[in-house]
Amino acid sequence: MPATRALVPLVLLMALQVLVCSGACVEVDSGTEAVANLGFKLGCISCKMRGEVKATASVTWFFQASDDDVSSELYTYAEREGKVMDPRFYGRLHWNGSKNTEDLQDGSIYILNVTFNDTGTYQCNFRRMLIYSNSKYETNPNKTITLKVVPRVTRGMASIMSEVMMYVSIIGLQLWLLVEMIYCYRKISAAGEEALRESAAEYLAVESESKEVEVAE
Repeated sequence: MPATRALVPLVLLMALQVLVCSGACVEVDSGTEAVANLGFKLGCISCKMRGEVKATASVTWFFQASDDDVSSELYTYAEREGKVMDPRFYGRLHWNGSKNTEDLQDGSIYILNVTFNDTGTYQCNFRRMLIYSNSKYETNPNKTITLKVVPRVTRGMASIMSEVMMYVSIIGLQLWLLVEMIYCYRKISAAGEEALRESAAEYLAVESESKEVEVAE
């Protein structure tokens, strides 16, 4: 049982390495607070439910400023080429998603030199065509991001709690490893003492038999 428990961290680590090495797609929510005059990534990830199915996809972004009534086309990416559609973002908007493939799963974009006018609602629309052996099927997943631009970096409660939980987890893992080491050391020590006692008993038994044989002679 101790050996089995000791293997748990190793198994978890190997599983994590397999996940990373296999390039598994994980949908992560985009950040929603940008700092003026700095760069900011608008994240948009849409994973295929079945990775073995071939597919092609294009991505279209829309933007509605906080003082606008309607949204306008911001950026398009299809067939490995991107194009900025909104003049307000000319020269400071770049593709930051999947590269060297038409099977897009990451449709993120990156804004350079964020301004307060970039505050508003962004929508990322995927147009994915799933290609089966005898048919095709289109899906249109989308993500909506409400972006706020602030003058300087602010640290939210969620960030603080995440950092606290990270340190608590690290400390808890170290304590668990310490307990396991002490437990294993005691088991090994007990087994060693038992082995010594058995060896001593066998030695005494052999000595006793030798003396009995000498007396008999």
